[in-house]
Amino acid sequence: MGSRLLPLALALSAFVADATGLHHVASYLVLLAVVGAGAAAFVAVGEWIEGKGGLVRAGSTTLALGLLLVGSAVRFQAPLGHVPVVAISTLVLAAVVYCVPLVLWLLEPLAPKPQPRLRTHP
Repeated sequence: MGSRLLPLALALSAFVADATGLHHVASYLVLLAVVGAGAAAFVAVGEWIEGKGGLVRAGSTTLALGLLLVGSAVRFQAPLGHVPVVAISTLVLAAVVYCVPLVLWLLEPLAPKPQPRLRTHP
């Protein structure tokens, strides 16, 4: 239960539900995304502590969890029928943060490799 795809899919579904006017459904999708994001963050941080996972994955899942929590809190404090801009923004930012490790993985072959130093003997 440590997949980052579940909270990402739920956050994008909540965004689509908000765009179509189903704000009540979007609220529950965000709550489900928070649960999935919490599980993914715990797994990613645990793997990083054990030395099995990377810091980027642990940091991105934790940051996305924080964004989803803020968005959920703001959403449930708003009057009925009104979705604050912050709630929508946190959904979009969480989706972007979840994609950061993928972008870094795709750009990894383009990164310059350090050249080995040639030792010269006098």
